[in-house]
Amino acid sequence: MSTETASDSEETVAGGGGDAALAIEDLRVSYGKVTALRGVDLRVGSGEIVSVIGPNGAGKTTLAETVTGFHDYEGSVQYQGTEVSTRSTSDLVSDGLIHCTEERDLFGHMSVADNLGLGAFRRGNADERREFVYDLFPALEEREDQHARTMSGGEQQMLAIGRALMSSPELLILDEPTLGLAPVILEDISDGLDRIREAGVTVLLCEQNVTFAMDHADRIALLENGELVREGSPESLRDDEYIHDVYLGG
Repeated sequence: MSTETASDSEETVAGGGGDAALAIEDLRVSYGKVTALRGVDLRVGSGEIVSVIGPNGAGKTTLAETVTGFHDYEGSVQYQGTEVSTRSTSDLVSDGLIHCTEERDLFGHMSVADNLGLGAFRRGNADERREFVYDLFPALEEREDQHARTMSGGEQQMLAIGRALMSSPELLILDEPTLGLAPVILEDISDGLDRIREAGVTVLLCEQNVTFAMDHADRIALLENGELVREGSPESLRDDEYIHDVYLGG
């Protein structure tokens, strides 16, 4: 399938090339003889929410993990103008590159409050951020003494996002935040993402739920079989016949 791009105005990243929080060029990642990403080009401007959509196995998680320094790669992945392969993951976290993984990676035997506290470990005073997280997800404050492992899946997802926000992200990578959530929790996550946008946080959202992505992203990139095959505004891609038929229910 040939790559289709949006109009020049849609392709322009907010702030221009020099102000891109994340700049990916010709990214290639392989697991042994299996190629997971093939020549991916993507930019995320400061303050943008860019969503990478696509089916399970398309390479979204590999992309998220590569951006945050967990995979060797060919090509270029620059965060705030610096190649991520030249830096340790802990240094990237200290500079605000924060990854909320699909697995959530919570400490189940620890309380909500302690999990949130760990998010601020490398980022200093956290009182204002904790207040922001509790305002964002009031259920976490109500359950701050509860062990994470005893919470519902939706509450755990709120906690995972909250812990990521405790790290004061400059660029927040969200990998499948809506996966398996009940509609009522999905609404809470949706409202939370709106507030995160209002706070000016730059977000790379990797998401199978295309409707959710369309509702929240400034730009959408479709990843299939490790390649970006569509990119544009949500408005333009809603009218794309292929995306409409395959991902939005025909």
